[in-house]
Amino acid sequence: MTQNDIGLIGLAVMGQNLVLNMERNGFHVSVFNRTGSKTTKFVEGTAAGKNITATYTPEELVASLKRPRKIMLMVKAGGAVDAVIAELKPLLEPGDLIVDGGNSFFQDTERRSAELEAEGLRYLGMGVSGGEEGALWGPSMMPGGHQDAYGLVQPIYEAIAAIAEGEPCVTYIGPRGAGHYVKMVHNGIEYGDIQLISEAYDILHRGLGLSNAELHEVFSKWNEGVLQSYLIEIAANIFTEIDEESGKYVLDLILDKAGQKGTGKWASQNALEFGVPTTAITEAVFARGLSAFKDERVAASKVLSGPDAHYEGDRQAFIDAVSDALYASKVISYAQGFALLREASKEYKYDLNYGEIARIWRAGCIIRAVFLNDITAAYRAQPELANLLVVPFFRQAVACRQASWRHVVGTAIELGIPVPAMSAALAYFDGYRSERLPANMIQALRDYFGAHTYERVDKPGGEAFHTNWTGHGGDVTASTYDA
Repeated sequence: MTQNDIGLIGLAVMGQNLVLNMERNGFHVSVFNRTGSKTTKFVEGTAAGKNITATYTPEELVASLKRPRKIMLMVKAGGAVDAVIAELKPLLEPGDLIVDGGNSFFQDTERRSAELEAEGLRYLGMGVSGGEEGALWGPSMMPGGHQDAYGLVQPIYEAIAAIAEGEPCVTYIGPRGAGHYVKMVHNGIEYGDIQLISEAYDILHRGLGLSNAELHEVFSKWNEGVLQSYLIEIAANIFTEIDEESGKYVLDLILDKAGQKGTGKWASQNALEFGVPTTAITEAVFARGLSAFKDERVAASKVLSGPDAHYEGDRQAFIDAVSDALYASKVISYAQGFALLREASKEYKYDLNYGEIARIWRAGCIIRAVFLNDITAAYRAQPELANLLVVPFFRQAVACRQASWRHVVGTAIELGIPVPAMSAALAYFDGYRSERLPANMIQALRDYFGAHTYERVDKPGGEAFHTNWTGHGGDVTASTYDA
């Protein structure tokens, strides 16, 4: 049998397109899918006549590959990945490599890395972003694991990756689950981005009464400026799509009930564990959750009232203000995502390179945006930067939009239009720029009812104090102060 460069298991759309991308770039690929008919349909259809070999058993797949074998999995996250690995392990030799290119939870990747390494096998957990189009023409890829394992597939992945300013949008991320962790945070930022765009749409549609045709013009114009990004571009396209059967806009026919696969939730849960305030990202997760309560919302709309959602002011000025508010809020979403990466890098010893992460997100991936060039530059200048908001470029970019941002959030509240991510982003900004927050009252309350102690502004840091607020609590404390 022909000895191919790499094998791929899982021929859903992403898997098929990655195979076509590899083959187009000069690599010979073996494919396997649990449902053999899908394999046949692929190799006799879009893959016909190409250097793509169909295999119908794991044994046949492994036998078709050059040593050390390289096998990429594009299967559903969770138990399916473990099942495929269990099938492959008896067929592989020490030094062979398995790459999980799905959206696996990073802790699962940590576990699998340790298990396979103990058996002499190499393993990479690699986030892949870009959707169907990116998989075919160039995704952004985030591989994590042993660096020598990445070296085995580096030529393949650099060849098929998206290109930004002459550089492939793939880089070695870090050990063990680092690649899937970074992809998880990417998806968290994506959740925030999508929610912010949806809120801007809602304000302009409900509040300003813009038609789909007018919204297409607005978003198309935005995509020519500082908001230029893949998501703004496709949002503009969405406004033009007409349903052939009904003659109505497809957007207006879509049920307002958003789905999610869990990566945004994972990012928020991990942020809560670390105490990192990813408020815009987490509100985006909650907004999808609220949308799922469609029947309850319909019933509530009949008994709960609010203001008339109609803006009476200058239309163009308000459109411009929404653009500013969207940009400033997007900066917060990215700043929060990178703050989470920073904390995880310390906790998990990933040694992440934030400038490189921003660089590979500039093309191919879903959150690609023109200002990722500025994020890349910021982290290259200051690798251990605490927060993007303090970088002169972003500090000034937010400062000049701050009045518009506040106007839009305030107006949305007055009109009764929910903007959870946009308002959470603004609250984060105000909290982060505050030298003093009301956490002194939080600690006073905790100490009063639970004797949890507090620190004092007039004493050295780290020293715990307790007040006998009731006169009968004594000096007993429940625990020491813990920020």
